[in-house]
Amino acid sequence: MKKFHLAIATNDIEATVKDYSHRLGCEPCVVVADRYALWRTESLNLSVRQDPSCQPGELRHLGWEDPEAKEFTSEKDVNGLLWENFSPQQQADEIEEIWSGTGYIPD
Repeated sequence: MKKFHLAIATNDIEATVKDYSHRLGCEPCVVVADRYALWRTESLNLSVRQDPSCQPGELRHLGWEDPEAKEFTSEKDVNGLLWENFSPQQQADEIEEIWSGTGYIPD
């Protein structure tokens, strides 16, 4: 089943993890201290990232986590929003590539 992906910028990972964990009713499946966090619920794939090119709360991109995705793809829509499409493993590989040693394995 596809999950909607939402990626948001933050300037405080620790506070965001606390707040969003409460709002989502679950803890993130991976946290990179002061850099990144990812939650995967039944219907949502939500990531937050400290990104100096964005304002806190700014939408970084949208997309779909799709277990049947053969490759990572991205494209801009008519409004200039970036949409990504990826499998859980492709996302895990990207996380490990950017922040080696996380050991994140999607369920």
